[in-house]
Amino acid sequence: MHPWPTSCHLEMPQGARRTITNFPSAYLGRSRTRSIGFPFCCLIRRLQFPRLLLLGVTCHAVVCSLWRPGLEGSASLLHLHSNKSNPEQGYCEREVRLASSLDFWTLSSENLIAVLPIDPVKENYVRKVKNCVFSIAFPTPFKSRVHLVAVSKQVLEDILDLDLSVSETDDFIQLVSGEKIVLGSIPLAHRYEGHQFGIWADQLGDGRAHLIGIYMNRQGEKWELQLKGSGKTPYSRNGDGRAVLRSSVREFLCSEAMHYLRIPTSRAASLVVSDDAVWRDQFYNGNAVKERGAVVLRVAKSWFRIGSLEILAHYGELDLLRMLLDFIIQEHFPSVDVKEPNRYLDFFSTVVSETAQLIALWMSVGFAHGVCNTDNFSLLSITIDYGPFGFMEAYNPDFVPNTSDDERRYKIGNQANIGMFNLNKLLQALNPLLDPRQKQLAAQILEGYPILYNTRFRELFKAKLGLLGKSKGDDDLIAFLLHQFWALKMISKHKLFPAWVSQYLLRLKSNMNDSDSERRKRMTNVNPRYVLKNWMAESAVQKAERNDFSEVHLLQQVLRRPFQKHSAAETAGYSSPTPSWAKDLRVSCSS
Repeated sequence: MHPWPTSCHLEMPQGARRTITNFPSAYLGRSRTRSIGFPFCCLIRRLQFPRLLLLGVTCHAVVCSLWRPGLEGSASLLHLHSNKSNPEQGYCEREVRLASSLDFWTLSSENLIAVLPIDPVKENYVRKVKNCVFSIAFPTPFKSRVHLVAVSKQVLEDILDLDLSVSETDDFIQLVSGEKIVLGSIPLAHRYEGHQFGIWADQLGDGRAHLIGIYMNRQGEKWELQLKGSGKTPYSRNGDGRAVLRSSVREFLCSEAMHYLRIPTSRAASLVVSDDAVWRDQFYNGNAVKERGAVVLRVAKSWFRIGSLEILAHYGELDLLRMLLDFIIQEHFPSVDVKEPNRYLDFFSTVVSETAQLIALWMSVGFAHGVCNTDNFSLLSITIDYGPFGFMEAYNPDFVPNTSDDERRYKIGNQANIGMFNLNKLLQALNPLLDPRQKQLAAQILEGYPILYNTRFRELFKAKLGLLGKSKGDDDLIAFLLHQFWALKMISKHKLFPAWVSQYLLRLKSNMNDSDSERRKRMTNVNPRYVLKNWMAESAVQKAERNDFSEVHLLQQVLRRPFQKHSAAETAGYSSPTPSWAKDLRVSCSS
């Protein structure tokens, strides 16, 4: 191989645009010829293959792909170079921190498809899929005009290395709506199964989501980009592959809100809405209405979930189960040695601990996920798949945000138990790969879950009360406070409130080397003033359906700083009790 020069000269081939637009799903590209100089870390190498398509490049990626004609609605990947960090990339980070266009911004699917088997069937129709982890599936573009509702400046800049101005370009709109795919990436739909409401549901999978590639940013972090609501896949079952505006607004706002509440979560980069008609029976009562289709571009370190492993164990695809587990450990569990014989045990122990942590965090802000199926539980213990969620107003362990949950299985007071149930299903999926001793140890690890959860729950609520150290009466203080009403002025009317205050003040005296000002500062930093209550989201949705996105943008601003008082939020009543018009507000799984 010839040594690389310190810069290179590149010309885009004149026929590139024509070739690109002949793709079954158009790719982002450029037709004009250009000459570009790059530092050492930003080279583009033109490999000599027939019908080679030249792709964009970032400091971290040189991605080349070859299209083989004759495949309908899918692609055959013949050659890719992955997004890999370079010891010289610091130069690029100093020189170009944020991209001002998508011209040389790339995604790659190679990290997944080079290791994990792909469904050999390329046609996009609903079917039973076997012996693979992903199917190639292209998004279905909207037929009508697409409007950008909102973007997360922080996701664009901090995760995707994109300047906010990029969101104003046609290329960006086409990318985040599924109209075009970045050169060098193959869109994928993930195959998984799961237990829904406690019952085995067989094949599920990404029925309306497309993983459009992995991006490695300037910090060396890999992020998987996924469009939700972008059309049918082999896993759509009886669905249309679409999402509607109301649910997309809720997901966009809540995933970002949870991040700023310091709760592990997927993120939302953008939200677009179309004029395409999508029919939904929101409350499953036979009253389907026409709604507008929307797409959220969401990002996460990984979208693998408990159901990703369940499907492989269920069908006895044990070699593939082992392959996928080793890949997940290698990529996402740095504390686990993939060469260690007990690696699956160590992996399980980590998931158990982090799931307990996640659900305790949910409870600390009164968050009810609403549909805690195993296919909605991340193996990385982040909050994913926002649907009929809700934030509790007054302490009520029977609070259920999801009107589809007739048996109240996923009520907020049962979330910790559901975590145990889901982890048990994960263990069942792992069991075929464990020897008898490892199975026994794994069962003991699972038995320790309640202690992990209760310990973290106690820590979080002690911090909310400004308590330091330990006292045997702490649990009583927490329990009494939780069983009270919505706000302090209401709590103060309770007949036992004076006794609680006396006990609380006595406990504060045991805080060593503490002051009232320091305690207030700590408590303000962990007790949010604003959470995304359903009435707030519904108010934004109702306006958005009239093409007024002002409240979506206001909520974005407010929920980015949930611990700080915001004058516009106070005017809107975001820290006040639910208004009377929203007392009977309901949400469901329909979206």
